[in-house]
Amino acid sequence: MALVVQKYGGSSVSDVDAMRRVARRIVATRKAGNTVVVVVSAMGDTTDELLDQAAALTSDAPAREMDILLSAGERISMALLAMAVGELGVPARAYTGAQAGVLTDSKYGKASIVGVLPERVARSIQTGAVAIVAGFQGINEVEDTTTLGRGGSDTTAVALAAALNADVCEIYTDVDGLFTADPRIVPTAKRIESLSSEETLELAAHGAKILHLRAVEYARRFGVPLHVRSSFSDKTGTWIYDGRRQGAFVPSVVATQLDDVVAADIATPGSPATPASPASAITPASSASQGNSPAAAAPPSNPAGLDDGPSAAAVDTAHRNAIAARAQARPRPSAKEDHVEAPVISGIAHDRSQDKITLVGVPDVPGAAARIFAIVAGTDANIDMIVQDVSAEGTGLTNISFTCPSGDSATARAALESAREELGFRSLHFNPDIGILSLVGAGMRSNPGVSARLFGALSEAGVNIHMISTSEIRISVVVDDAALDEAVRAVHSAFGLDAQAAEAVVYGGTGR
Repeated sequence: MALVVQKYGGSSVSDVDAMRRVARRIVATRKAGNTVVVVVSAMGDTTDELLDQAAALTSDAPAREMDILLSAGERISMALLAMAVGELGVPARAYTGAQAGVLTDSKYGKASIVGVLPERVARSIQTGAVAIVAGFQGINEVEDTTTLGRGGSDTTAVALAAALNADVCEIYTDVDGLFTADPRIVPTAKRIESLSSEETLELAAHGAKILHLRAVEYARRFGVPLHVRSSFSDKTGTWIYDGRRQGAFVPSVVATQLDDVVAADIATPGSPATPASPASAITPASSASQGNSPAAAAPPSNPAGLDDGPSAAAVDTAHRNAIAARAQARPRPSAKEDHVEAPVISGIAHDRSQDKITLVGVPDVPGAAARIFAIVAGTDANIDMIVQDVSAEGTGLTNISFTCPSGDSATARAALESAREELGFRSLHFNPDIGILSLVGAGMRSNPGVSARLFGALSEAGVNIHMISTSEIRISVVVDDAALDEAVRAVHSAFGLDAQAAEAVVYGGTGR
């Protein structure tokens, strides 16, 4: 038996028939002897429809009320899915993010998780029920509903998996795992059997849509094994692991200690509680200090409105013991790369969500760049790539270009224009028609000639490069948006990533 957290995206629960299909998968996992917690997204395009309705009413919706509105989609999904699972003879309980103990800061629309206190979820699974949690949402310090931004359901699933010390977090989507490129652009893309968290972070940060960056970061920090697969098939997907390139790390520990939790439910109803440690949420700081084995949080005493049952403190003590035993027994892969002959390139990501801003005629003096990017930071804009030209001889002026998400570019431009006199630049050029291609692979560390092959492939395809950025395992280039698809296909072929026959099937059409 294992503790499994499963996350289902919007395309996986798009209608009633899809709900039934997902419910059958959940029940099959439960009947195989596993303890199951489910995180679910809003059905299909529900979130977009809610955004459209709000836009029809106001052009300046309050962020707090928008979070209340947008959280409704996941609440609908969790309730319907709990009903579908119940119809198959397995008890299921639905919980909002707040009820599941997902605690966040107060940045409405893009809140960050600051702690997880999954008492009610733990109580459900201890009694044999499936806990179904609304993804994408939590509650802040003033008890307002908050949403986590794009990819928030992925992050919810990983956070719960970390807090419960799950054996695996399964991310279900509408394709059979991660591929060497987007199969919508490269039909011959290959499925990646296993990938390091480091490579996955680079792919997610540069346009790969199957997993969200924040979820991968969270999983890496807390040692949560991820399995990305399709809810439309039974194919093995992609395992994301921490360290070795030798296949995937598939957890196989039997979590028999959870029987202690069930025994506590039966043996101690109404009896005095065994003393437990003070209540505390699972936070990055507290869990990080315990390495890759975060402990479950101690819940508070049973507050009004919760289900009647055994002492929360007694249940928590048993739950802590079970989690600690499972964490100690679980093998951890080495951080050492065991196979230096692994493929040089793991995959190619592309991103159309960035704009390019260029400041022309910036004084080439110490502190100029610092002032520019302090102003940009003040708008909460996230910057991806930065390039500064060599100062033109005799002018003392240079050009600085950077890319940022399309949603951030308008405020960044306005702030820079308002500070033109202070910054002393001559003009601001804006280009929204760009795309970013990123080549990712840990094998780059020990294989020369990767850059030459990349630039050679782009040259042969007639693709011009505007900007270049590199890391130890990534090379990114900015090209014209119109040339991006052709660039991806050319580079994919140049590095021998093409499969002989199409392997990818896009079941739902969205990739999420």
